[in-house]
Amino acid sequence: MARIIVVTSGKGGVGKTTTSAALSTGLARHGYKTVVVDFDIGLRNLDLVMGCERRVVYDFINVINGEAGLNQALIKDKNTDNLFILPASQTRDKDALTPEGVDKVLTALSEEFDYIVCDSPAGIERGALMALYHADEAIITTNPEVSSVRDSDRILGILHSKSKRAEQNLEPIREHLLLTRYDANRVARDEMLDVKDVEDILAIPLLGVIPEDTDVLKASNQGIPVINIPESNAGLAYDDAVKRLLGEQCPMRFLDVPRKGIFQRLFGGQS
Repeated sequence: MARIIVVTSGKGGVGKTTTSAALSTGLARHGYKTVVVDFDIGLRNLDLVMGCERRVVYDFINVINGEAGLNQALIKDKNTDNLFILPASQTRDKDALTPEGVDKVLTALSEEFDYIVCDSPAGIERGALMALYHADEAIITTNPEVSSVRDSDRILGILHSKSKRAEQNLEPIREHLLLTRYDANRVARDEMLDVKDVEDILAIPLLGVIPEDTDVLKASNQGIPVINIPESNAGLAYDDAVKRLLGEQCPMRFLDVPRKGIFQRLFGGQS
C-alpha cells in the first residue's frame, strides 16, 4: 500500500506546488514508484511545473466521473523514471471532487504506487480538505512570516480533527515542517522569522529549509522541478528534505548569513 503525503499550507504562494513537484521527483529518483496528484481543481499548475501541460488529455475529475480510466489520465514523467502525474481539471468546479470519488482514485493508486503526493490548494476550502483527509503524512509548507505561520497553525488543527486518521482514532498523521523562501540576510536584519521562531510556534519536526533562490522561478518557467537543477541551492535543499523524509540524517544547509567578501568588508557593501 502506498504512503499518502499531503503538501499543504494555510496561505497561498508559499511554494506547495514547487514542493510537491520536487519531493515527488526526489522520491522517484530514490527508486520509489511515485505519483503526484493535483487537487487544485480549476486552477491547476502542477502540470506546468512538471512540464507536461501539453500532454494532458484526461484529468482527475474525468477519472472520478468515470469518463476515463486511471491509466488514461496518468502522465509518465519524461525525465524521471517511476514518476507519474495526475493533473487537475482546469474547467470544472471544486465541487466536482467528491469524497467517494477521491477515495476510489486514491485506493486504486495505492495498489500501484509506493508514494502518493497530494498537491493541495491553499486554505481550508473543499479541495484542501479532500487532499488532507486521507493523508498518512503532512508537509506543512510555510514562509518565515507571521501570517503564513499562523495560517499553518490552523491547518495543523484541521489535520488533528478532520482527517481520516483523526476520525477513526488511528495513529496520528506524521507532520513535517518545511520552511520555504528563507533568507538568512533578512533574518539577521530582523525582517523575517528565524527557523527557531517557526519551530517554537508550530512545534512539529523540521524537514527542511528551502532558501530564497531565483532558480525556483527559472525552473517553473522551464517546466522542470527545481530539484533537477543540480547547481540550485533550493534544489539541493529539496534533495536533503527528501533524504530526511526517507529517514536519512542530513545537516541543515543555508541557515547562516553568507560571509562578506573582502571588498564588501572594506567598503561596506550590502551582503
